[in-house]
Amino acid sequence: MIIVLGYQRFIAPGSITVQKFSIWSLLRNSLSYHEGWQRQWRSPEPKREYDVVVVGAGGHGLATAYYLAKEHGISNIAVIERGWLGGGNTARNTTIVRSNYLWDEASLLYEKSMKLWEGLSQNLNYNVMFSQRGVMNLGHTLQDMRDIERRVSANRLNGVDALVLSPADIKERLPFINLNTRYPILGASYQPRAGVARHDAVAWGFARAADALGVDIIQNCEVIGIHRANGAVTGVDTVKGFIKTKKIAVVAAGHSSVVAQMAGLRLPIESHPLQALVSEPLKPIFPTVVMSNAIHAYISQSDKGDLVIGAGIDAYTGYGQRGSYQTIEHTLQAIVEMFPLFSRVRMNRQWGGIVDVSPDASPIISKTPLKGLYINCGWGTGGFKATPGSGWVMAHTVAQDRPHALNEAFGLDRFYTGHLIDEHGAAAVAH
Repeated sequence: MIIVLGYQRFIAPGSITVQKFSIWSLLRNSLSYHEGWQRQWRSPEPKREYDVVVVGAGGHGLATAYYLAKEHGISNIAVIERGWLGGGNTARNTTIVRSNYLWDEASLLYEKSMKLWEGLSQNLNYNVMFSQRGVMNLGHTLQDMRDIERRVSANRLNGVDALVLSPADIKERLPFINLNTRYPILGASYQPRAGVARHDAVAWGFARAADALGVDIIQNCEVIGIHRANGAVTGVDTVKGFIKTKKIAVVAAGHSSVVAQMAGLRLPIESHPLQALVSEPLKPIFPTVVMSNAIHAYISQSDKGDLVIGAGIDAYTGYGQRGSYQTIEHTLQAIVEMFPLFSRVRMNRQWGGIVDVSPDASPIISKTPLKGLYINCGWGTGGFKATPGSGWVMAHTVAQDRPHALNEAFGLDRFYTGHLIDEHGAAAVAH
């Protein structure tokens, strides 16, 4: 862990004076019972006009605004959110971060994100609790193992760290795992640099840093319409009034298709519920992240001691943040088969998120036929791990009005040219 010594306030051009976190600021504020901390971000009313309006104050939207201000010098930005900051999928995921995807395009984009994750706490001056404890993707059949060998080889060619583990290697890392279940464990792929991060801290860190650069974050401000004229956007209607702008970035996860429809654009996206649940706290026992595509289950342990368990998406489409009981039952059956010692652990709570799934299970980060309208969606169940990388390339696309080399292949036009990036089955539970 790196601690930045010293107490100071930092000011960027056109930004807000912000108190910097350090060991000395903690000691100083402890003398006043920690009552002297400034607010982490402002709650401004919307201005009449902005250079850019970002729709969605989740991790991706806030990262887009932050990198627009930091990398491209655009600070007259509004991030508008119909609910509260970070209250959507950012707060409803299972926090896994990895970059071991199969195809070059996906692998390079996620690896860019991984490199940003590795310095994110220092860059934001906010501890996002990124823990590189490794991620293990299990293989249960001979075909699984062939696919794992193929993916590991592809990862290495792209400079991504990846290993193939034997059953003995898995048992060494997880002595309590049952290798002889209904789905015997024949091996696994392993990415040592992968891990987990704290989802709330990611949203709060990006929000605080973006606000410090002059970005307005406007909560409880639902978009109800998009104005157009002569083939270009001119502004957005919200419950707080009309906001004029020439650039709109739609970064609204499962609701992106709803917002895009306001501009007359139909996206090739389906929204599904995705469920997760956590257990009562336990003493530290689970040192890594384990995922299995065959049984649609994955598990890790949080810093608080909870077992964080997730499943595959529900088969039906919808916007309900609940999910179905049979999915939970199937997932827990699989977890208990692999880890019998957890059979008497009680579950504390369950929730659902809304994931936006594209036909090729890869994201859409793209300009649209409507000038000034940009789309960032289709991440499916893999959005959290891409948060900084997604914001970085989206900011470039909006600022330069052209895609970066890393997201050029993720344009909308691939669905009629046929240049798909098919990550179905290559991503282990699609996470």
